Amino acid sequence: MLPFARITIIGLGLIGSSLARAIRAEMPTVRVTGHDADPAVRDTARRIDLCDDVTDTAGASVTDADLVILCVPVRAMGAAATEIADDLPADAIVSDVGSCKADVLAQLSTALPGRTIIPAHPVAGTENSGPEAGFATLFKGRWCIVTPPDDADPFAVQRLVELWRRVGADVETMDPAHHDMVLAVTSHLPHLIAYTIVGTASDLESVTQSEVIKYSAGGFRDFTRIAASDPTMWRDVFLANKDAVLEMLQRFSEDLSALQRAIRWNDGDALFNLFTRTRAIRRSIIEQGQDDAKPDFGRSH
Repeated sequence: MLPFARITIIGLGLIGSSLARAIRAEMPTVRVTGHDADPAVRDTARRIDLCDDVTDTAGASVTDADLVILCVPVRAMGAAATEIADDLPADAIVSDVGSCKADVLAQLSTALPGRTIIPAHPVAGTENSGPEAGFATLFKGRWCIVTPPDDADPFAVQRLVELWRRVGADVETMDPAHHDMVLAVTSHLPHLIAYTIVGTASDLESVTQSEVIKYSAGGFRDFTRIAASDPTMWRDVFLANKDAVLEMLQRFSEDLSALQRAIRWNDGDALFNLFTRTRAIRRSIIEQGQDDAKPDFGRSH
């Protein structure tokens, strides 16, 4: 039995469009309705037949939905929820795909008091954006973390978990605040570092006479991939999860100072021990199927 019959996706960018494709591929009898605040995105979604229906207003998209998934930047969640409040069926479940959960839960609970709200975060994506960037297999073999509030209906949680499993995700449930701390380490801090390194290289261009870009080796090149991610989304992530990000950034700053000291004092043992430990972590990520062990990360040339 399918967990839902009528699903509405609000926000048809990379994640929203990928989810629409995945649902239509894996559960073809489910009716998928889409909406995006940008008229150009709506036009594109209709042209590529992304959903069964694309509405011009958010309210019209949810009138008969039994699940609504908000795929908008995290600081826009409250506004998006307010737009659908008057038209949302009483028994509909509302979820999202944002990478900050405590803040999103607070926004949705304020905008939709008394409604069934079960946040979620598919830990998947690329540096590309827009409805044409999505693909149906984006979530296969990737984690989706479901973060229900303490008083959530267990059956509603089970239905949402089943949806994400149907589109190929491995599902974990987690407390929202704990999720935010974990993602601050595994996702938010790496993006912040990437933006900083690429920004520093840009500032140095006048000194290096474009050699930073011309001779980009693998390490810098991979940072530029992360730093190409959607600016609106990541601005909102850092502000919405600021407490956890600042705590992890402080820890990173302390570790960076220790590394700086080891280099200054020619402490090769400290450097070797750190690099050995981090290499083992990389191997664990590959062993758990979270990345590719092929040479050059599986790139084709």
